[in-house]
Amino acid sequence: MIKKFTIKILLRSGNTKKMGKVIFYISVLLILACANKSTAQQLPEYSQYSMNMYLINPAWAGSEGYTSVNLLAREQWVGFSGTPKTHSLSINSRILRNSYISKNASVRKKERKSSRSGRVGWGAHIFNDHNGLLDRTGVEGTYSYHLSIGQGQLSFGLTAMLFQLKLSQDKIVLSDDQPDGLLMDNKKSLVVPDADFGVLYRQEDFYGGFSVGQILSSSVQFGEKGAGKYKLNRQYNLIGGYKYYYKENWMIEPSFYLKVPQGNTMQLDIQTRVEYKDSYWGGLGFRTGSALVFLAGAKYDIYYLGYAFDYNFGSIMKHTYGSHEIMAIIRFGVNARRYKWLNTY
Repeated sequence: MIKKFTIKILLRSGNTKKMGKVIFYISVLLILACANKSTAQQLPEYSQYSMNMYLINPAWAGSEGYTSVNLLAREQWVGFSGTPKTHSLSINSRILRNSYISKNASVRKKERKSSRSGRVGWGAHIFNDHNGLLDRTGVEGTYSYHLSIGQGQLSFGLTAMLFQLKLSQDKIVLSDDQPDGLLMDNKKSLVVPDADFGVLYRQEDFYGGFSVGQILSSSVQFGEKGAGKYKLNRQYNLIGGYKYYYKENWMIEPSFYLKVPQGNTMQLDIQTRVEYKDSYWGGLGFRTGSALVFLAGAKYDIYYLGYAFDYNFGSIMKHTYGSHEIMAIIRFGVNARRYKWLNTY
C-alpha cells in the first residue's frame, strides 16, 4: 500500500525521474528476495547484456536513436565438447523523420505532411546456437514504436522469427542394440516459427523493461512414435538499470536481468559496470547458480569491443577453462547533429 501511494504521489507531481528510481529499487528488492535458484535455459546466456539489450527485449530496437550493429560470439565451459555456443549478428535503428532537404522539396511541391513520424524503430538478428545435440539457426525481424512520456520514453516491440532446429544424429549414443524411434525415419531438421514481445521505459539515467520470449511455445518432433519431442517454453524477462554519473569522467551502472522460464526456476544476473571517460569500462557480476562474471571493454570513435569471462564456483571449473564472450559493436549517428529530431528525454 505504501509503495502504491508513493508512486501515485510522484505521478501527480510529474516527477518521473524520482518515480523511475523508486520503481528500480523496489524491483531489485523484490527480485533479490525471491531469486535463489537457477536452471538450464533453452535460450542463450548473455553476460554483456547491458551493451545490447535488443537481444533480450525487442522494444529496445531504435530506442536510443542511433544505428547499432552488434557481433557476438560466446562459448560456455571451454574444454568440454558439445557445450553451448552462440554466434549472432544484429542491427537495430530508428526510422528518421524527413530530412531538412526533403522538407524543402516538399514545400516546393506544396506537400507539407511528413511520411515519417520518427517514432518507429526496427531490428534484425541472425543467429546460430549450439547446445548438445541441437543446433538452432534462424533470423528475426523486429518492429518497435516509441512514445515520449514526460521526461522519458515508453517503447513497445514485436519480433517475428523463423529458425531451423537441426539434430546432430552422429552424436546420439544408444544404451543397447535395440532400434530407437529417434533414429528410425527421423527428420534431420525442422523449421519453426515463433515470436517475442517487449515493453520498455527509459529515461536519461534509468531504464526498465519486460519481455516474453518464444510466445508461441512451438512444439516439434524429430522421430516417430513420440521420440525426439522438443517443446519451446516461454521465457519471461525483466531488465533494469540505473546510470549514476560521478563528476565528469565516471559513470557507474548497476543493472539486473531476471529470466523466468515457464515450468522452471528463475535465474538472476546482477552486475555493476564502471565506465571512464566514455571510453573504457570494467565490471563485476553474479549469476545465480554460482557464477561470477568479469567484464572489460574499450571504445574508439564509433567502435566498441567488449569481453566477458564467467567463472563457475562448482567442481566443473576443475575440468574447464570457464565461459568466454566477445562482442564487437559499431554505432552510427551517435552524434546529436544527425538526430536533432529525437527528443527522447
